[in-house]
Amino acid sequence: MTEIEVRRAKPDDAAALVHLRALMIGAMGTDVGDEHAPWRSLALRYFSEQLEATDRFAAFVVDDPAVGVVAGAAGHLNVHAPGPADLSVVRGTLYNVSTDPAFRRRGLARACVTTLLDWFRDETDAGQIELHATQQGDELYRSLGFVTSRYPAQRLRIIR
Repeated sequence: MTEIEVRRAKPDDAAALVHLRALMIGAMGTDVGDEHAPWRSLALRYFSEQLEATDRFAAFVVDDPAVGVVAGAAGHLNVHAPGPADLSVVRGTLYNVSTDPAFRRRGLARACVTTLLDWFRDETDAGQIELHATQQGDELYRSLGFVTSRYPAQRLRIIR
């Protein structure tokens, strides 16, 4: 693999996005289970559906000729109320940034994220992009202009 060629993911790339998601989640220290773990079929359905919604979701990937998809980044749009410091009503969320371990440190994630940011800027009305960064990704995101949010994220899990 010499030249980085980023392409927009298609619906038949959904399984590859699930694989990359498992690599990412595993690298963050969470047990992802085996190939039959229940979350995988839900994630496959999610990515399959989202990849059809090209006006509000995009994923960009890099292929290796021998292996297939080895890196990717995904993002979607959210409607958000405007405020005094942000008049936009659309925000983007960047996530699922992952590279197969055998292909890391080659700029593949950067190429996918940069292409996704171009999509947000050129093809959507997003006024700002948000993400949850790991320590491993922090340097990449900061180099692309991301800054620490003034208000840290909090989470409440709803138990039904």
